[in-house]
Amino acid sequence: MASAPPVTWVLESAAFPDRHAALIAALDRAGHPIVQWDDDWWASGRWPRLGDGPVVFHGSLENAARIRAGLPWRPGVFCDVGAFTCSTWYPRASAWLVHRQWRAIPAYLLAEDPVAAVRRLGDLDAVFVRPDSPLKPFAGRVLPVDEITLRALDHGFYYDDPTIPVIVAPVRAVGREWRYVVVDQQVVAGSAYTAADRSARADDPGGEPWSFAGTIAAQLAPPERAYVLDVCEADGRLWLLELNPFSGADLYACAAADVVAAVSRAVAAAALAAAPN
Repeated sequence: MASAPPVTWVLESAAFPDRHAALIAALDRAGHPIVQWDDDWWASGRWPRLGDGPVVFHGSLENAARIRAGLPWRPGVFCDVGAFTCSTWYPRASAWLVHRQWRAIPAYLLAEDPVAAVRRLGDLDAVFVRPDSPLKPFAGRVLPVDEITLRALDHGFYYDDPTIPVIVAPVRAVGREWRYVVVDQQVVAGSAYTAADRSARADDPGGEPWSFAGTIAAQLAPPERAYVLDVCEADGRLWLLELNPFSGADLYACAAADVVAAVSRAVAAAALAAAPN
């Protein structure tokens, strides 16, 4: 397979201080230019001159979303916020999704009457709650139904809008977890990880989790050309846990060289498609 043309990678290494060393080394070996992100650019407007070539950002979700909305880099990021909202892709992924039942509801309505809000999911003492948005204004958590309040959902700490949609689902005991980088509906790299301490190790391409992720990637309509797909164990089998935008995702122990090769090809193709005629 032909190698990708040079792609400028804009890296916010402060977002992933333990991961970007491997990514930078792989980019150097592949000959792709690297520009380190500077938050001061938002205030000064002194953006680096990157020419007309393909560009991709990897760093925080917040900056990825702002770049997609406000900068002319091509493609710039893989962070289509609308495509990654849970309520958008959950229905398409229902055959594999760890949440067998779920509902989306504004946070304030959930807090006003939690018992009524979760009734359609069953007679539950506790539920899992997470933001609908992939930008994750608060972390997903398990809450007793009678303790659900806006304050318990971090309202006023990390976000101020009480109308944000949240996902509510029955609690499931999740075991091991894996993250896979998907490019053009193929798994190109994978890592096992522990969410609590963010430790990680490379995954076996011949293993069942990688194969399961590959089946989903091939059959699920992709939110973008490049994204990450998380798999988990629950009740003795594998499930799809979530999808996340590539440009704001921790790559854990995914093979950096494989990520660079596949994503750079996708970036170059996306930039070409977006170029004016």
